[in-house]
Order: sequence, then structure tokens, then C-alpha cells
Amino acid sequence: MPTWARVLVATVVTVVFALPLYAMVVVAFTPRDLLLDDGAGLWSSQWTTANFTGLFEAYPIWRWFGNALLVAGLTTVLSVVVNLLAGYALAKLRFAGRTAAFLVVLATLMIPTQAVMIPQFQVVSALGLVGFFWAVILPSASTALGIFLARQFFLAIPDELVDAAKVDGCTTFGAFRRIVLPLSRPLLAVMTLLAFMQQWNDFLWPLIALRDPDLYTLPVALRFLQGAYDADYGGIMAMALLSSIPLLVMFVLLQRWFVAGLSRSGLK
Repeated sequence: MPTWARVLVATVVTVVFALPLYAMVVVAFTPRDLLLDDGAGLWSSQWTTANFTGLFEAYPIWRWFGNALLVAGLTTVLSVVVNLLAGYALAKLRFAGRTAAFLVVLATLMIPTQAVMIPQFQVVSALGLVGFFWAVILPSASTALGIFLARQFFLAIPDELVDAAKVDGCTTFGAFRRIVLPLSRPLLAVMTLLAFMQQWNDFLWPLIALRDPDLYTLPVALRFLQGAYDADYGGIMAMALLSSIPLLVMFVLLQRWFVAGLSRSGLK
């Protein structure tokens, strides 16, 4: 494909994906009265920060933002640790039923999240976790996609490196920590970004598991701006814009490792 054609395709794709973000920015900085009278356009005739200041005056935005960071951060740490260890075991350890266990993990990818919410709620309720952050964190402490990515990445690491570490006196976990883990920076970037993004954007399960509005995360808090007969569209877009900032920052910081990790883990 000629260079000009590649540039054209890349430009068109960029515009298509950037247009929703641009529209969100325009609506977030457009006065509420103007939105109700003229509707949203590609460019606002008036620009204001009233939608943002109104949010912070009417709602505990910083509390919800902190809740979202806490829940997403703890979930990401747990998910990365558990998925790494499970993927390493399925890739490098030899035990009976290893293939069957991996197939069972893959099979869970075909089960819709909504189908397991009732038994999941029964479990966290029996543990007395409903209404606490742990009811949201623990069910996401491991994911089938994360285990799959980790296993595929570790399969590409030569077994000779692990065997050599064991000959030098390393235990199984020591070989993982000293040899395999330093080579897994791209994988860590992929798993961190995917886990954080999934938990940060999760709406339905935190809405079910968290009963106290003071414990809500930002996606759940968005429902306060949606009334039965009216909606504060400027405020909704302002809060959505604030919600997207951590994800954008993380992707910019991890972009290089993210692309390398996807290419090496077998996810096409």
C-alpha cells in the first residue's frame, strides 16, 4: 500500500475514533440552556465551565473519584498477581489436568457476565461483603482473559531459561521472580491497563453490590444526573470527561509496552 494511502486510512480511522471524544468535550463545556434550546453541535457558540463547577458543588465528586481509584487500583493489583501466577503455572509447570484446566478457563469466556451475577451475589452475600468495597474487588481478582494472555506470553519464554535458574538453585517461584518476571514488562502493561479499564468502567456490579451512595464509583454516580423526565447532559458529559482522564493517562504511559504485549501474547 502506498504511503499516502496509509496516511489517509490512518487519518480517517483517527477521526472516526476521536469524534465521540470531541463531541463529549463540546457538550461538557456548553451551557445547559444552550443545549436545551439549540441542541449539541460540532462547535459551541458559548463556552463555560459551569457544568464542572456545578458537579463539584452539588455532588461529592472527589469522594466518588477516590472510591473509583481505590477499587480499580486494588482490583488491578490483585488481578495482575493472580493472573500472572495462574498463567505461569499453566504454561511452565507440568501437572495432570493442565490442559483441561486451561480449557475450563477459556470456556468461561463464553459465559455472559449477567448470567453469573445472581450466584456471584449469593456468594458475596453469604460472606457478608455486600455494601463493602470487597464485594466489588474480589469477584474481579482473576479473569479468564488475563490468564489466557499470561499463559500465551509465558509459552514464548524458552523453558531452558527456567531450567537453568533451577539448576543454579532457584525454586519454582524464585525462577519466576528472578527470570520470568523481568522479561514480562509488556505483559504487565497489557494486564494492568485492561484490568484497570474494566474495573474503572464497570457500572452494573458496583451498583448491585454497593448500597451506600458514599461508596459509589464514578460510573455508578453518573445515574444521579439522569432523572426520570430530564437529564443534565452537560453534567453527564463533564463527569464522563473526568472519568476518562485516568484511562487516557495510563494508556499514554503504557502505550509502548501495551502494543508489544499484545503482539507477543497472541491476541490479534
